[in-house]
This record gives sequence, C-alpha cells and structure tokens, in this order.
Amino acid sequence: MCRILLVEDNEMNSDMLQKRLRHRGFEVLLAADGRQGVDMARRERPDLVLMDLSLPEMDGWQATRILKSDAGTCGIPVVALTAHAMVGDRERALEAGCDDYAAKPIDMPLLLKTIARLAASPENRERESPALPAGDPASESPGCA
Repeated sequence: MCRILLVEDNEMNSDMLQKRLRHRGFEVLLAADGRQGVDMARRERPDLVLMDLSLPEMDGWQATRILKSDAGTCGIPVVALTAHAMVGDRERALEAGCDDYAAKPIDMPLLLKTIARLAASPENRERESPALPAGDPASESPGCA
C-alpha cells in the first residue's frame, strides 16, 4: 500500500483529500504544519508527500527545501498542493524542490496520475519503496505493490 504524507493545515481540505485518497487504497499520514511534515517524513519515510505551501510554523516552500537537502528524504517525491495559481507559482514550487504542482481546487484524476507517475519513478524505487502497479493510475485501487 502506498503511504502518502499529507501536509495540510486546513482541516476541511485535509479531511476531503484524506477520505478520497483512503477510498482509493492509499494509507494517509497527516501533518498540520511544515515542521511536523519534515519530522514525519524523516520518521515515516512515506512514498510521496503532498505539501501545502501556505502553512504555519514553517511554510511548504521551506519544508520542501529541507526534505530535498536531507540525504534521508531527498528521494521522496513532493507534490505542491496550493491555491497559489498565479503565473510563476508552478516554477517557484519546482525551484523549491517540488517534483510537481497541483493547484487547488484539486483535480483528483490528475492528482492520481501524478501520484502514480512519481511513486513509480526510478528515484523512488531506489529508496526501496514499493511502486504503484502498472495500469490505470486513476483506478479505484492504485495501492503500491
């Protein structure tokens, strides 16, 4: 089963996304701010991190930079989840180290495809994390093999 760390401070967004991901067979770990997200990623080593960028304590930009500069977590794919959808925001997220970017409101089929692609990447497999099976990444049960 793929383990996804969801770093999101908005309880309504967190609940909605958590339920939708669990319904599709993912194990979801939760963190409410960037500092918790970094600590949980280091401790739990999820297969992928969904990172809100506007967070208390430590924002998602800084949390991502820390994860990507740490030898123990640099291979974990990070997807920015953000309402920042202005020109240049995607590039800024990628420059901070995010592997991809999803604007809110979340397009769930597109997010599932992104998760499937990143969780199955060679860099992620090198971390000895299970990868998503081949096939339709938007299927109802895309759990890791």
